[in-house]
Amino acid sequence: MRFDVLTLFPDLFAPHLTQGITRRAFASGQVDVRLWPLRDHADDAYRRVDDRPYGGGPGMVLLAQPLLRALEAIKADRAEPGLAVVHFTPTGQRLDQSLVQRLAAGSGAILLCGRYEGVDQRVLDTQVTQEISLGDFVLSGGEIPALALLDAVARLQEGVLHAPSHQQDSFGDGLLEGPHYSRPERLDIDGAEHGVPPVLLSGHHGDVARWRRERSLELTARRRPDLLAQARAAGRLSALDERFLRSLGL
Repeated sequence: MRFDVLTLFPDLFAPHLTQGITRRAFASGQVDVRLWPLRDHADDAYRRVDDRPYGGGPGMVLLAQPLLRALEAIKADRAEPGLAVVHFTPTGQRLDQSLVQRLAAGSGAILLCGRYEGVDQRVLDTQVTQEISLGDFVLSGGEIPALALLDAVARLQEGVLHAPSHQQDSFGDGLLEGPHYSRPERLDIDGAEHGVPPVLLSGHHGDVARWRRERSLELTARRRPDLLAQARAAGRLSALDERFLRSLGL
């Protein structure tokens, strides 16, 4: 798959694409990321891509013409009909694991990283097919959401992680992931001893799996009851799950 990133700050992406376990996806070309500096498509000697908004107000707005030229160049380079154009904005759809999974199974997209006060609305109305938000807060631009999306998509590619890893992630089955422990078995913290739950040392795979499921259910019920309600509505909770939740008064 291929992601073409239209940005004012392409240098922000290089460290991410070459570090960590997800670099496997980028280095192998499983996730082909191509950076398109917006200023390369300006039409004056100053490489200007923004101006004051009509009607007044603070900040600057990214101009339509450089954006349209850049999008035309990307589409011509890809020659792929129906290509998705994603714009990152607080008013967009919340990015979640189901959306990441859909994108990870596709051919990629154009990622439009806005800056300043925003993007000329005419570009959004005529060119953008999807708007995505990381949450109910405002960032300086779309580069951080684009990086988050690329990371989330990359780690789902075959061979990037050990096979079961992403399958057990939070949201993989609609629930939050439970706690994890490693060596040493007993640990002194501020004068108090903290051990590993005995079931994890038992070697009984069925008991371990059930313990992990129950911790996941409990954590989701206490911190994200909305997710638990969605899992219940989708029929993803077993009778055993429901019995455990009732035992907790949940």
